[in-house]
Amino acid sequence: MNQQPAAYINLELYEDSINLLGVAKVKLPDIAYPCVTVSGAGMMGEMEVPLYGMVSAMTTEITWLTPHGDSVSLMSPKQHRLEMRVAEEYWETEQAEVGLWADKYVMIVRPKTATPGTVAPMAAADTSGQYAVYYFAAYRDGKCLWEIDKRNMKCVIDGVDYMAEVRKALGK
Repeated sequence: MNQQPAAYINLELYEDSINLLGVAKVKLPDIAYPCVTVSGAGMMGEMEVPLYGMVSAMTTEITWLTPHGDSVSLMSPKQHRLEMRVAEEYWETEQAEVGLWADKYVMIVRPKTATPGTVAPMAAADTSGQYAVYYFAAYRDGKCLWEIDKRNMKCVIDGVDYMAEVRKALGK
């Protein structure tokens, strides 16, 4: 079967897996690998080398309709466990059919900024917040695609924990 993604149909955002949060749009964090620059004898100039299994600081942004309710509760300067459940449509190219994947994104975050937005007639305020991300995992139909746990030194991509050898070398 050749399944090609089509579009996200809808999402629901929860805190602690039970509290349904309001209408929101979520920009998922970038996953960037920090690099060191290597140069020396036997090399032609400099070369960037991404550090094995290490992940740079991650930030997510959530946009709300207005600066009330859930946007305010996530401003509290504490850790929040967010779970985003997503219905994603795919196109089955061989059978010319459509199907649905159940995606889930899990993040442990702390607020960095809160932007109350703009007040204008007949318009959403576009309230937003940026959050430091300490844990980020993604699932499709129950299968883990990735799990990045900065506090526990885990970088699992497609079932491979790239930090396992590093933890072992450190005696953990």
